[in-house]
Amino acid sequence: MQLHTQTWGEGERLALLIHGIMADHRTWRRVGPALAEKGYKVIAVDLRGHGASARGEYTPEIFADDVVETLPAGAELAIGHSLGGLTLSLAVDRLRPERAVYSDPAWHLGTADEGFDPVMFAQSKAAPRERIAAMNPRWEAADIDIELETLRVWDEASAFGLAAVSGVDLLPAGPVVPSLVQLADPSFLIDAAKAAVLRERGFEVRTVKGAGHTIHRDDFDAYMASLDGWI
Repeated sequence: MQLHTQTWGEGERLALLIHGIMADHRTWRRVGPALAEKGYKVIAVDLRGHGASARGEYTPEIFADDVVETLPAGAELAIGHSLGGLTLSLAVDRLRPERAVYSDPAWHLGTADEGFDPVMFAQSKAAPRERIAAMNPRWEAADIDIELETLRVWDEASAFGLAAVSGVDLLPAGPVVPSLVQLADPSFLIDAAKAAVLRERGFEVRTVKGAGHTIHRDDFDAYMASLDGWI
């Protein structure tokens, strides 16, 4: 599937951005322009079932295949958040960016008993503004507006496409390219033990102190600072 994309900048360096579940390219509203100011041409996708991209079947492998079909290989930088991090890890051997950043990646979705429930995610589609604001007290009003709009156009069936990997260890065996893993504080996806395993496997791991899961919206300045040396 050819995915819908948004581009910022016309620099000679190329950066790719892949969003998380329930979001779309608009989640990168500050990151895209910030990278463009650093000389990048930035391309952000809408994964299938999200934003302006088409609907269809949903599995992590299909998300990855779509990204490979849509984005150019050999970029200088690729960043994936949450589901986008999982997607990037399944596509990185084909996209072959010079560097990869996995922002609180969805490499371990718990079982229903551990808090991952596709039904709960699907019900989030109808979340009112007050609930979104309460769950994300550090977000700017513009990000709450965007969240409401992205939820409106999101196909909640995509959440059920992840049910098969609930409780499965999806941590990569090692980095295909030099790779940074950014973690929220705390991360509900990558705990301290998993972070230690990632370090042993050759990933650089950095925690953004006090930031929630969507680090780039929760603390934009700290998010960008945590990319020091990678952008």
